[in-house]
Amino acid sequence: MPQVRELMTKDPRTIRPGATAVDAARLMRDEDAGVAPIAEDDRLVGVVTDRDIAIRVVAEAKDPGSTKVTEIASQNVVTIDPQQDLDEALRPMANHQVRRLPVVEEDGKLVGILPRRTSPDMPNRRAPGRSSRKSRTKRTIRVRVPLRPGARTT
Repeated sequence: MPQVRELMTKDPRTIRPGATAVDAARLMRDEDAGVAPIAEDDRLVGVVTDRDIAIRVVAEAKDPGSTKVTEIASQNVVTIDPQQDLDEALRPMANHQVRRLPVVEEDGKLVGILPRRTSPDMPNRRAPGRSSRKSRTKRTIRVRVPLRPGARTT
């Protein structure tokens, strides 16, 4: 069984505790990610997700430019060790119903993010008919259907 270190996204970009929801959203957009780890001196202090922003900022009609990530972030973050086997790491992911787990060394240093899609048992699920932003293409398909039986289309 592979170890977490082999499958994690290494050296994730982070935001500082004083950053705003706008800063977090821009980081997520730029990194095509749904999570922004909050770190101070390379130590993980929390994570903010796209869902945190939607529920705790937008739905509450707060100003995203002045709302600090520490006000909306998940503080009790489930983390895993880079030396863990993948099957050990997937258990807390399933138990806590999270799609990404921060990978933290013993001293608290954030070294990566383990996405759910690393396991064939836990695919990265999207809404039906949706694909990732990177692979989405715009296509136009024209279908000509007669308006009534026997009518001709041009």
